[in-house]
Amino acid sequence: MTESNVPVIELRHVDKHFGTLHVLKDISLSVNRGEVVVIIGPSGSGKSTLCRTVNRLETIDSGEILIEGVPIPPEGKKLAAMRRQIGMVFQSFNLFAHMTILENVVAAPRSILKQNKKDARAEALRLLERVGVADQKDKVPAQLSGGQQQRAAIARALAMHPKAMLFDEPTSALDPEMIGEVLSVMTELAGEGMTMLIVTHEMNFARRVADRVIFMDGGAIVEENTPEEFFAHPQSQRAKDFLSSISEH
Repeated sequence: MTESNVPVIELRHVDKHFGTLHVLKDISLSVNRGEVVVIIGPSGSGKSTLCRTVNRLETIDSGEILIEGVPIPPEGKKLAAMRRQIGMVFQSFNLFAHMTILENVVAAPRSILKQNKKDARAEALRLLERVGVADQKDKVPAQLSGGQQQRAAIARALAMHPKAMLFDEPTSALDPEMIGEVLSVMTELAGEGMTMLIVTHEMNFARRVADRVIFMDGGAIVEENTPEEFFAHPQSQRAKDFLSSISEH
């Protein structure tokens, strides 16, 4: 396969236990360049664990995870180098509380990518502008709303020039009026061709932005389809039950 045909992210027969709980069961999944794959399913179905295995925040018991065809190293400098290629945005914003928003975005490009101060600052300002929080650059995270903090966290991830972005429930800690701010930034990224693996409860967003929807339940991938097909014609009873339960809210 040529490099452009190699999936950016690939999981092959991945299994994971927490003690006696089998949280990921024989997961095989690929995310191609420029593709937006959205993982949905009930709480406790293994979605976040799957997301966290991709950059080895969670180890796996068996199987293989590859980034652009290269297996993720178990530890050390090679793992750190590979992690840099994957941006991650969590439920909690994980910004450095003692740094301004601008300093948060500049920190990793300066220390890890060895960018000079002027270039790192210029790019950070451009990214903060892109996510709509440039006017907050001199404030510390506690002075920002949750939606602003999450958008700053996205800018911080983008500053590392990632090959792909992982989003683990990025809006679940936000008030309803802030959710749209963050989803609109993610929608723009998708439109620009960013490779994305997204765990979310936001069904309208999944329907609108995903190239593929993965439905998980009980640690397994139950169904995989285009959003049009999945939402209109779910194949499994579990997916039908899930969709009817959320449509009642």
